[in-house]
Amino acid sequence: MPDLPALILAVVVLAYWGRVGAMSARIRRRTQTLSGVMPEQGLERFLWLFFVPLVAAWIALPWFAALRDAGVLAVPEGARHGAWLVLRFAAALAAIALLVATIRCWRRMGRHWKMAVTPGEKQVLITDGPFARVRHPIYGYQILLMLASLGVVPTMPMLVIALVHVVLMATKARNEESYLHGVHGRDYEVYVARTGRFFPRLSG
Repeated sequence: MPDLPALILAVVVLAYWGRVGAMSARIRRRTQTLSGVMPEQGLERFLWLFFVPLVAAWIALPWFAALRDAGVLAVPEGARHGAWLVLRFAAALAAIALLVATIRCWRRMGRHWKMAVTPGEKQVLITDGPFARVRHPIYGYQILLMLASLGVVPTMPMLVIALVHVVLMATKARNEESYLHGVHGRDYEVYVARTGRFFPRLSG
C-alpha cells in the first residue's frame, strides 16, 4: 500500500513544477525565444547545473518514498506510525497550502513572471500583494515547501537536496537583487529597506 503522506507530497511537487513548465512554455510561445526561461548570466548558468538535477530529484524522491517499503529512498519505518505519521500528514497538508500560496504569487506576476534574469530588458518592479512585505515570496514558499518535503520524506537523499536547495535559493535571490538594484536604483533601495528577503521582517 502506498505511503499516503508521501503520495500527497509527490502530487503537490509534480503539480508545482508542472505549472512552472507550463508557464515557461507560455513564455516561449509568446516571445518565440527562451529569454526569461533559460539563464543568460554566467552565475545563473552555473546555478542551473545544480538546480535542474535537484528539481528532478525533488520530483522523483516522494514517488519512490510513496511506493517503496524498504531501502534508502523509502520512508523510515518509525515515521510510518504514531505521532510522526501525524506530523508527516501535517507537513503534506502544509505543502498543499504552499502550492496555493505560490499560485497566488504567480497570478500576481502574470506576464512578468520569469525564471531567469534578463540583462538588458526592463524588469517591472512589483511591490504589492504578496510582494508588499517580502521581496521573494515565491522563493520563500519554495524553501518552506522543501522543508515540508523533508518532513514528509525524512530520508538522507531528501536532506541533501534540501540543504543544496537553500544555498541555491539564497544565491539566486542575492543575484536578482543586485540586478534589480541596478535597474531600479533608489526605488529598489526603498523597497529593500521595508521588506524581508524570503519572509516578512519581524520589526522595522
